[in-house]
Amino acid sequence: MVVSAALLATGSTGGQAAPVAAEAAAPPPYSFDVSYIRPQADFGTAALVQASTPTPPTPAAPVPPPAPQPPRPVAGLTQTQMNNAVAIVRQGRAQGMPAKALVVAVATAMQESDLYNVASPAVPASLRLPHDGVSQDHDSVGLFQQRASQGWGTVAELMNPAHSAMLFYNALAHVSGWQSMSVTGAAQAVQRSAYPGAYQKHADRAAQVVAAIV
Repeated sequence: MVVSAALLATGSTGGQAAPVAAEAAAPPPYSFDVSYIRPQADFGTAALVQASTPTPPTPAAPVPPPAPQPPRPVAGLTQTQMNNAVAIVRQGRAQGMPAKALVVAVATAMQESDLYNVASPAVPASLRLPHDGVSQDHDSVGLFQQRASQGWGTVAELMNPAHSAMLFYNALAHVSGWQSMSVTGAAQAVQRSAYPGAYQKHADRAAQVVAAIV
């Protein structure tokens, strides 16, 4: 409501209520409805937090341990011969055979094949399998010169150093009293060689080889 300047000056309305003219308020130069203003999302702060958060490193795959190296040759053996001796000794230990059996087995392979896994031209299948050399004595093959024709096993089994050693130990275990026999006596009981005394000369070297492996 606006009161006239005259009334304000006299402080009186003359006892009568004078009509008051309503004056429309002048509109502001501009206006807007604040109810429609919506807060803007602060993407900058979130982006800054996200960018500053370090990315956890990808865990590296575990590095497998290096394969154990075979024992170095002893007793004048080559590495190939030593590797074959290792196969014989480890097979015997896996079967729970005593140390003397390991010596008998290594001495036997020294005599039969010079500790080389040999194939034979008389057994063509043996030539197609991994081998260290070739020799021919009937149809004998492998470290122990075992013969498939005499029921020792398949050619593939006889050409496998560990498997042929297992067959030797199995046969030795069935020899009554082998533990009290000499190396050559125990070996001959299994091999039935035409040269029964030939194994004994390898006993000392075989013992040295076994000691280097176990």
